[in-house]
Amino acid sequence: MTKIVDDPETFASAALAGFARVYGRHVRLVKGGVVRSTAVPAGKVSVVVGGGSGHYPAFAGYVGPGMADAAVAGEIFASPSTAAVARVCRNAHHGGGILLGFGNYAGDVLNFGVAAERLRAEGIDVRILTVTDDVASAPADQHLKRRGIAGDFVVFKVAGAAAEAGLSLDAVERVTRRANARTFSFGVAFGGCTLPGSTEPLFTVPKGTMALGLGIHGEPGIREMDIVPAGELARLLSETVLAERPAGARRAAVLLNGLGATKYEELFVLWGAIADRLEAAGVDLVAPEVGEYVTSLDMQGCSLTVLWLDEELEGLWLAPCDTPVFRRGEAFRTEPAPVRDGAEDEAPAYGPASDASREGARCLAGILGAVVAALGEAEAELGRIDALAGDGDHGQGMRRGAMAAREAIDDAVARGAGARSALAAAGDAWADRAGGTSGAIWGLLLRSWSSAFSDETAFGDADVVRGARAALDDVMRLGGARPGDKTLVDAFVPFVEALEAAAGGGRSLQEAWRQASDVCEAAARATAPLTPKLGRARPLAERSIGHPDAGAVSLALIAQTIAGRL
Repeated sequence: MTKIVDDPETFASAALAGFARVYGRHVRLVKGGVVRSTAVPAGKVSVVVGGGSGHYPAFAGYVGPGMADAAVAGEIFASPSTAAVARVCRNAHHGGGILLGFGNYAGDVLNFGVAAERLRAEGIDVRILTVTDDVASAPADQHLKRRGIAGDFVVFKVAGAAAEAGLSLDAVERVTRRANARTFSFGVAFGGCTLPGSTEPLFTVPKGTMALGLGIHGEPGIREMDIVPAGELARLLSETVLAERPAGARRAAVLLNGLGATKYEELFVLWGAIADRLEAAGVDLVAPEVGEYVTSLDMQGCSLTVLWLDEELEGLWLAPCDTPVFRRGEAFRTEPAPVRDGAEDEAPAYGPASDASREGARCLAGILGAVVAALGEAEAELGRIDALAGDGDHGQGMRRGAMAAREAIDDAVARGAGARSALAAAGDAWADRAGGTSGAIWGLLLRSWSSAFSDETAFGDADVVRGARAALDDVMRLGGARPGDKTLVDAFVPFVEALEAAAGGGRSLQEAWRQASDVCEAAARATAPLTPKLGRARPLAERSIGHPDAGAVSLALIAQTIAGRL
């Protein structure tokens, strides 16, 4: 467990700040991440990577000449917010466009995707690359549904080298996608990891056994087996990744990655056996690496990654780089980069609002206060439900996000904001503080709902109903979930449909909302027999069957809470 900690709530940000002070030659701290502290040529493609904290040296440790231009850092095992991604990207943009790289997790897909839309609207060309190397999380014919684990490192190395060589954004995207398609990983865990401030691990492995196909966010493996000697473990890892070897592939970049609490000596023992296995299978090892490159806090375990090389990929894999954790080739001649204006971090200015709209904003603030109280009481239960097939942080994230939203809307009201601006500010704050999938969804949900309101006029019943539909449409469009996937959408769709039907039938907003919230609660309970098809629960689908989805349950709780306030 983590023993050196002050406040668990600020552990990730404190660690990032300390990292930036140590490696000031490579990075400069910005709100939500780090950017290169060395000068970058104008017009260069910027490679921006990121994800949750707890995986050091991913992702901040990859920033420097020859690799990434910036890294966005979320809370422990939680996606960085949309606002954080956009802010870091603006700081890292040098005129050549941006390649955004991250592991294939629902929260990251949503937050990075929404940020990319905002940046494109500002005139910045942004491309998205999700790493999908974990063979345990989906079959070969569903490669794009796989999680990103230690393959992040080798794929981002290729992307960074391509950008450093001056390739265009189209070319950087092309070669990075090819690297991802030819990268395969498989891991095992001997023990779970423990979140800062917690006394118990997120999962345990029975004594004498190991979990196969683990995730890097505290997810348990897909099955367990007895611990075997190094030679047998080498066979298991090697045969699993070799099973998807492309036809004719021979040369490979290979990474044996420690997950945080496995000694280097153990990795070296295992590497000897793995190298023998791979060479016997006709694999030419090209500059292999052994060490910690994508960890999971204090998890005991390791993973094996193979990137099958062609001539272009091999040149990029071997290209020079200079980052805090990985150096290759000749040293780069660098000079300090100019510090950019941080004006985007200033408090937002709100335009004029009518008295009626400001009164609506105060009403929304009161509702959010009630939501905070309800989520605080339900935090432990929501975490328990989430832990059945996830990482158990849903209750904490929802409570943290709601508190940030309430603080933001209170501040907006105090500064004279109308209903539209106040609710949008609450959504941005929810996403920024909560992180993760739930933070991304609720940030998007509130901001989309706010689009139905105005700062000039009071909002009416029809505006609330119209906002619900706008929120649902955006959550489904950007999140990708559909009814039956066992997500919040399974409760949100019937809620919105019931709200529209009741309001369209002449019911008052109070009556319509109460009726819809009852439908929502029933729909949330009805997710119990479903099999999850998205998110971290998907690889552990059987564990989720018989239990409702935590996101659907929290949505129903919020709907019922609001019904009591109308």
